[in-house]
Amino acid sequence: MYRTTPPVIRLSDYRPPEFLIDTVALRFELDDQHTEVEAELSLRRNPAATRGNGDLRLDGEQLKLETISLNDRPLAPAEYQVEEDHLIVRRVPDRFQLQTRVRLNPSANTALEGLYVSGDMLCTQCEAEGFRRITYFLDRPDVMATYRVSLIADPERYPVLLANGNPAGEERLADGRLCVHWDDPFPKPSYLFAVVAGALSAVEETFKTASGRRVPLRIYVEPGNEAKCEHALQSLIRAMRWDEERYGREYDLEVFNIVAVSHFNMGAMENKGLNVFNAKYILASPESATDADFAGIEGVVAHEYFHNWTGNRITCRDWFQLSLKEGFTVYRDQEFSADMGSRGVKRIEDVRMLRARQFPEDSGPMAHPVRPDSYIEINNFYTATVYEKGAELVRMQANLLGPKRFRKATDLYFERFDGQAVTTDDFVDCMESAGGIDLTQFKRWYRQAGTPQLDCADRYDPVAGTYQLEVRQHTPATPGQADKQPLHIPLALGLLDADGQELPLRLQGETKAPAPGTRLLELRQPVETFIFTGLAAQPVPSLLRGFSAPVRVSYPYTDAQLSFLMAHDSDGFNRWDAAQTLAQRLLLAMVADPALAAPDSFIEAFERALADAAAEADGATDAGSATDAASATDAASATDAIDHAGAADRAEATDAALIAEVLSLPSESYLGDQMQVVDVDGIHRARQALAAEIGRRLREPLLAAYARTRSDAGFDLSHASMGRRALGNLCLSYLVRAGDAEGLSLAQRQFEAQQNMTEVIAALRMLVEAPSELSGVESAEAASGAVTGAESDALSRASSSGAGAGAGAGAGAGAGAGAGAGAGAGAGAGAAPASDAGEQALAAFYQRWSDEPLVIDKWFALQAQSSRSDTLARVERLLGHPDFSLTNPNRVRALIGAFAAGNPVRFHAADGTGYRFLTDRILELDPLNPQIASRLVYPMTRWRRYDEGRQQQMRIQLERILEVVGLSNDVYEVVSKSLG
Repeated sequence: MYRTTPPVIRLSDYRPPEFLIDTVALRFELDDQHTEVEAELSLRRNPAATRGNGDLRLDGEQLKLETISLNDRPLAPAEYQVEEDHLIVRRVPDRFQLQTRVRLNPSANTALEGLYVSGDMLCTQCEAEGFRRITYFLDRPDVMATYRVSLIADPERYPVLLANGNPAGEERLADGRLCVHWDDPFPKPSYLFAVVAGALSAVEETFKTASGRRVPLRIYVEPGNEAKCEHALQSLIRAMRWDEERYGREYDLEVFNIVAVSHFNMGAMENKGLNVFNAKYILASPESATDADFAGIEGVVAHEYFHNWTGNRITCRDWFQLSLKEGFTVYRDQEFSADMGSRGVKRIEDVRMLRARQFPEDSGPMAHPVRPDSYIEINNFYTATVYEKGAELVRMQANLLGPKRFRKATDLYFERFDGQAVTTDDFVDCMESAGGIDLTQFKRWYRQAGTPQLDCADRYDPVAGTYQLEVRQHTPATPGQADKQPLHIPLALGLLDADGQELPLRLQGETKAPAPGTRLLELRQPVETFIFTGLAAQPVPSLLRGFSAPVRVSYPYTDAQLSFLMAHDSDGFNRWDAAQTLAQRLLLAMVADPALAAPDSFIEAFERALADAAAEADGATDAGSATDAASATDAASATDAIDHAGAADRAEATDAALIAEVLSLPSESYLGDQMQVVDVDGIHRARQALAAEIGRRLREPLLAAYARTRSDAGFDLSHASMGRRALGNLCLSYLVRAGDAEGLSLAQRQFEAQQNMTEVIAALRMLVEAPSELSGVESAEAASGAVTGAESDALSRASSSGAGAGAGAGAGAGAGAGAGAGAGAGAGAGAAPASDAGEQALAAFYQRWSDEPLVIDKWFALQAQSSRSDTLARVERLLGHPDFSLTNPNRVRALIGAFAAGNPVRFHAADGTGYRFLTDRILELDPLNPQIASRLVYPMTRWRRYDEGRQQQMRIQLERILEVVGLSNDVYEVVSKSLG
């Protein structure tokens, strides 16, 4: 058994640090086996803290202390004590200098926290508590200091030496080693410290700031990858300009550096002036990266840059406040991406991920508030709740205030707290002060777990011409929180007439002239009633427009009303949501009755959407001008802001990317989340059957739509081009799912043409699944080449499992017609192993891309997500592949994570083999990298949602994990909470 229960860290126990550190001087003698770090800390007692016993207690892990001095006087052994995770210095004065010298071994650091080896380079990851693996320190975010760093290394092995801040000179030492100095003038917490050393090449641009300063921007990569940095570099430039224009935030250092590394636990890290990135969020070319990869790079590059102000200049007081920086910054990167592309499609993508990851988290054993109350291991709380739900909390406040007041509030936040470590309450207080609204009740969102449910009912009075909407809110109980309080919830809605036109909205008692469009209602009570007047006929409500709050909405829509909204709603998100609800309703009915077929009305709704796509292709809608006009408008109120966003949505109504989303079926995982007891096999069969029926009954419109998406023009990343690729792949996947001979032939030709990875990967999926029962259609994203659901890590956010697999130019697949597959995960329970055509395509793909690690991640992930009957056996064989390594997080996520989190029908096999496989891998990985191991546990955490047989199988494996002696805190916390 796990013999000692780890201590629980509680928010209520927070105390200010007894000591503060003003300046830090570090001298590294770098080597992959033996690195020595000299540290000189300028410390003083914190006047705001309660005085302790006079001792200084520093954090430190896996360090060998060689020397220690206080004010340049070496300390005697009786004056200090080295513990396993701490260094205690006895009876220190009120102000002093502490000098230490420690030794560490980066090559032995498989946890990838602190200083470690990635390929041929040395790099660091210090968030959340990695700096204590570099030197003894007060390793907590509310201790902020300025840093001077000297890096010494062999110039043959490490000619590039980087750290935070501004370059401060370099020199050659007498022994020939290179010494480079860096100076960061801005106080920062230790988690933002970074060092990189290696033989790296740089791609450079210069950015002129709003004040006229010229800042060199450099991306460092392994030699040979320089040509793959252009998209990331241009994304950075766009993000810097956007932050100046939208938030008035200008970059503050003399240089901005990014380094791409192959071994990284997270997506990227915002270290001050030296961002360290997982290579998958930097390197991209049309041949090797999908549209989803390009979008992920743009979003993550922006996210890390935006942290310079929302995270670095203003940081979190303690790790319970993590959403202070992450929620705000996720909101900022979402808005940036929306401005760079399609606002409606971006909102759909974000909500789909929220529902797929955060909603289940909020209803499971790992449920926690956006500001948690306690934790055992902070790494386990880099979650969808803290990140994505935290972003929704910021979005709600932005909508409640409106653009002008929200900008005023963020200006106040930056002015009031620059250079400080603060709390989520401090952020909300700024919204309240500058916005002139009471957000006292709103703060409950930060401390109350669970997804609120809104139950809506309405009544139309034809005599009075009034429409009454009653809304009841409640939040289900979550672990440790049985009783819930009502929340302050913004509910955006519109009312449509029988022709699909927006109705003017006037509440009873109002005298202002009504205007058509979206109205923002504010819920505060358990039950509230709103009465709209002046309506000549009963309207159709469009509820929760733009997903104005992270809630579930229940309203008794008929199928006809959902089809109506799918065709006419001006809100792009609600149009998609109506289609999802319609498909979900039908699919769950098909789970209950496998003989059920899709009604004509459902097929007709899909056919209308395809007709809209045809109109878009024929140039019937000028989306760009309307979108530009809407984005240029500075709306004064929250309702105005939503109305202008709605104008953009109306312009995007026939956008190919939006239509691809509307035509996508809900994922198997999402459907399972709608059931009390998840019917893994029934869901899978239903999705297959419906996808095949769509392909058969809409054969001609699908073929025509696919033909319209083909283009001989060169590759580009315009929104229109990406939308066409998404729609084309989706249409083809429906045809292939139906076993259509022409569709299969088109898939073969698309694979062989190898025009870009987005199209090749979609075709490769089809070939791999041929020839028996083929997979269903997950989503437009999956059809475009991204692997969905393969990664539980909230930091990654942009499908960080390694996204899809595909083949590039020159693969020469050699597969014949009659092979094909759909775009998503899953075939029938009895599906045969991959066909010869699929095997040939996989082999050709590997031969073409064997020297590209990020593309080989796609190759691993595609096989792990295959619904074929031999998938688990194949995954087990791939563990022994020369290119698989348990010490590379990207590869672990691509193979093991993709199977466990992205292949429900095979992972949840009734015989429990998937659970045993995953448990074996978790136990192998935990001693090497506990952070990644704990993430792999998540697919089993909601074991109570399955049938009794699967429940028992998962519980046995969870208990097996808990019995291991020496289990990490990371894994222990997730497993113990799951078991309850």
